[in-house]
Amino acid sequence: MNNNDRLIRLRYALDFTNTEMVVIFKLGGIEVTKEEVPQLLTKSTEDNEDEVQMKCTNRMLDAFLNGLIIYKRGKQDPKPGQPEGPAATDLTNDNVNNILLKKVKIALALTSEDMLEILEEAGVTISKGELSAVLRREGHKNYKPCLDRYARNFLKGLAIKYRA
Repeated sequence: MNNNDRLIRLRYALDFTNTEMVVIFKLGGIEVTKEEVPQLLTKSTEDNEDEVQMKCTNRMLDAFLNGLIIYKRGKQDPKPGQPEGPAATDLTNDNVNNILLKKVKIALALTSEDMLEILEEAGVTISKGELSAVLRREGHKNYKPCLDRYARNFLKGLAIKYRA
């Protein structure tokens, strides 16, 4: 699963319009035009070579997720001594699913129980300990990388919960 797939699934699950997508990207610090949004939301296949696909980089996905937090929860005033805006995440292909789950959890104000229910709606049962390991910071002794299967099913469960 690539970043374009993650963006497509997240947009479908939360039912965002192209205009909302532009606003969310802008809140995250990246300028995307309304015309570029469909290019980001195009799956790459050999069949649609005539369609233009814009690759969603790790930086773009991170900006979108940061923008989603601000869009859903509001802009937070920095405390004295804190930097302005969210800290840049070191998003790599290895931890992209972990970061996705963490930031969607924050944006939608989900508890661990909510996340377990969402995964269960998609037909995946994991323990609270396994979920906790996926949500830990990379480098922690109990950190566990989140596989595409869990991220895909989490986004599927979100779609079931929010679009039903």
